[in-house]
Amino acid sequence: MQSGLIVREQSGFYWVETEEGAVVRCRLRGRLKEEAQTADIAAIGDRVDITIVEEDGTDEQNGVIETVHPRTSVISRAVRTEGKRGAGQAQREHVLIANAQQVFFVLAPRQPAPNFRMLDRLLVAGERAAIDITIVVNKADLSDEPTLNALIAPYRAMGYTALYTSALRGDGIDALRERLHGRISVFTGQSGVGKTSLLNAIQPGLGRAVKAVSQTSEEGLHTTRDSALIRLEGGGYLADTPGIRQMLPFDVEPDELDGYFRDIAAVLGECRFNNCTHTKEPGCAVRRAVKAGRIARHRYDNFLHLREELREGYITYDL
Repeated sequence: MQSGLIVREQSGFYWVETEEGAVVRCRLRGRLKEEAQTADIAAIGDRVDITIVEEDGTDEQNGVIETVHPRTSVISRAVRTEGKRGAGQAQREHVLIANAQQVFFVLAPRQPAPNFRMLDRLLVAGERAAIDITIVVNKADLSDEPTLNALIAPYRAMGYTALYTSALRGDGIDALRERLHGRISVFTGQSGVGKTSLLNAIQPGLGRAVKAVSQTSEEGLHTTRDSALIRLEGGGYLADTPGIRQMLPFDVEPDELDGYFRDIAAVLGECRFNNCTHTKEPGCAVRRAVKAGRIARHRYDNFLHLREELREGYITYDL
């Protein structure tokens, strides 16, 4: 029996990197395969125990996953149930990555304009998974520092870390590389913000490798995936997870969503009613804070949009 990390998955196969550094293509043991019919029992980032199986007539080593270790974190989204998956429920959990320790959301000050709706969804997923999130403002060379500070001021005020980077000038690359060191990280963000150039600045060829995975992974809401963790030269792993860009957080009730928005959660105790929806009730502290400028208007609007989507059970949002 050997222990290892799932670094790639595709169509029911899992590539496991063992503690010795070998990568073994594996399938799930029968009992785990049955569980996988209704849930994502294994995903990239999972720690597993495997048994090596010698193939007759070849030198190739394959393996069987015997055990999947308990997860420390999960980034997942809600997707429509298909076939047996979901145990009769209208939606099920699609695990994008297990045991990630941090997420980096990349945006640009312009060209393209920041997609705060996408960012706020990711922040909810990060809060639910209880992992670190860093906002990376790339293409910092396109703007001045006061403008950049104003852009992310609401997020820094809530305690989120923000880094300014420029793949063109090399700004912030060392700080970013240091944060990636030795950890399982996810990189995501809208198209056109310079992620590929940024990753190549961190490690030559890294952006190309991540992009290749992303292009084959973009399969919408279906269960067949091609996801991978890419080893970093300085230690650690990196994943670009396209599914995050169509994120509807799994297992977040509409009435509990306000607790995942840090700025909104900070004033919940001041609402007149405990079951306040923050839409029309008198004595709503959230709407009062929006009016006073203590909660950014776009944050409040994004909260309402996501709350309504969760309430209706509509799960195919595409940014």
